[in-house]
Amino acid sequence: MQITEVRIKLMEESEDRLRAFCSITFDNAFVVRDLKIIEGAHGPFVAMPSRKLTSRCSKCGYKNHMRSGYCNQCGCRLRTSASPSDEDSPNKLYADIAHPINQACRDMIQAAVIEEYQQELVRAQQPGYVSRYDEEYAESTNLENPAQKKHPGPPEPHFDKKHDASSGQQSSGKADFGSGILES
Repeated sequence: MQITEVRIKLMEESEDRLRAFCSITFDNAFVVRDLKIIEGAHGPFVAMPSRKLTSRCSKCGYKNHMRSGYCNQCGCRLRTSASPSDEDSPNKLYADIAHPINQACRDMIQAAVIEEYQQELVRAQQPGYVSRYDEEYAESTNLENPAQKKHPGPPEPHFDKKHDASSGQQSSGKADFGSGILES
């Protein structure tokens, strides 16, 4: 298995330790997105993509983030940890979505991502710099320059074409929309 592509999205003016987001491609066949590059005490390191853990409300069953005081659905007070042993150990708030199984794989990912991150920092100093992180979206919308990309927006509403038996023509349905609802 080889890392065949690394894309970096630098985070400008980040107030926390987050420096960039990253996606990596393995063997030109498998992509892992939303890796984070975080500034640690000994330099930048790679954090795997994760999700915030949830627990269910005992009253309504709605999923709430761990350590929430109240249910976001019904407002019921959620149970808190009452066990002294639970207070001594930190609760796990996030779970990795994807992660390396062994240290050799972790080291390979870390080395490739940090090397590309350093190169991206140099490229970011050049005039006209555009991040390659968003190129895939630009290619899928057939734009030449990723800086010109625009979200296509929601699709136009559509109406079923109805055949008007009296005139023999098709109606767009716009004028007929809702007609006959209150008629008996």
